[in-house]
Amino acid sequence: MSPFTGSAHRTEEWRHLRLTLDAGVATVTLARPDKLNALTFGAYADLRDLLPELARDGSVRALVLGGEGRGFCSGGDVDEIIGATLAMDTGQLLDFNRMTGQVVRALRECPFPVIAAVHGVAAGAGAVFALAADFRVADPTTRFAFLFTKVGLSGGDMGAAYLLPRVVGLGHATRLLMLGESVRAPEAERIGLISQLADEGEAAATAQALARRLADGPALAHAQTKALLTAELDMPLAAAIELDAATQALLMNGADYAEFHAAFTEKRPPKWQGR
Repeated sequence: MSPFTGSAHRTEEWRHLRLTLDAGVATVTLARPDKLNALTFGAYADLRDLLPELARDGSVRALVLGGEGRGFCSGGDVDEIIGATLAMDTGQLLDFNRMTGQVVRALRECPFPVIAAVHGVAAGAGAVFALAADFRVADPTTRFAFLFTKVGLSGGDMGAAYLLPRVVGLGHATRLLMLGESVRAPEAERIGLISQLADEGEAAATAQALARRLADGPALAHAQTKALLTAELDMPLAAAIELDAATQALLMNGADYAEFHAAFTEKRPPKWQGR
């Protein structure tokens, strides 16, 4: 565990999601199957708080985000969120929208790869959560829908207008965010929204296998790769190359770099330490 975890103890129980930990792999499951895992204020808050807590812990090397039941996540609960927000003033609405965005930032900024295991519906905020993951493993039942304009709001919610063009290109992103139409698995794979297409019913198992592969690999190298992918989205080439050079110089002083050479010399698999 990191020596810089702060004064608070690890949260023992999360009220609005299910967390399991297994040898470096965290699995977070949205668990309202009767509501297609529609999000409540509490679910957003739990995700906002959980991800930094796992990042501070230091033992998590990969995270799988999935949904229980017939779908991944149908977005914000119409009654519990949309109905409630109609009674809020501007300050309260700003606080709420900032909280949802903090979940997306946490997914992008946590120092371990995040894999969304997607099946069935991934709509609204559920689609953005999947978009913010580093990998999207989906089965053929998957359909993505960025529904924000369908409820009279901007399609650029929770960072979608920033992230989606960088994943599928501006043309596809404009269509998906403007029209809010469903995109089924074959098209989602074709335009790059799906990282890996699993067999039907196998998204969770395929995502777990990928998470295990990542967790057993060089964790510090993965963390720095993720950090550079995010940081360099808005950098000029010269600055990106300089940041790459500084990062590599630091990692070349690390134990994993020396371990690779030793393992290569001794003709054995590396024993990664994540440092």
